[in-house]
Amino acid sequence: MRDRLHELKEATAAALLRGPGAAPAELRQACARGEAPDELRALVEKIDLRAYEVTDEDLAALRAKYSEDQLFEIIVAAAFGAADRRLSAGLRALEGA
Repeated sequence: MRDRLHELKEATAAALLRGPGAAPAELRQACARGEAPDELRALVEKIDLRAYEVTDEDLAALRAKYSEDQLFEIIVAAAFGAADRRLSAGLRALEGA
């Protein structure tokens, strides 16, 4: 099962973080790592720590620089990175149990 999970996660990462998109791949990758540029840092940190609190106001100022498609990709990349970090931590905990 772990091999299948790894295969699916890598396919998702390839499409989301390295495939074509409205936002540059480097930006999507940085957001997934939690290393967003200054103007996106608060949003990416919020997605990582408490995604349920993200509001339209969090995106309002960013719309001057980023399109809706770019913001969508940035948000999904940040969420993917946060989920991957949690999954990795959970799997490490299971290995140690």
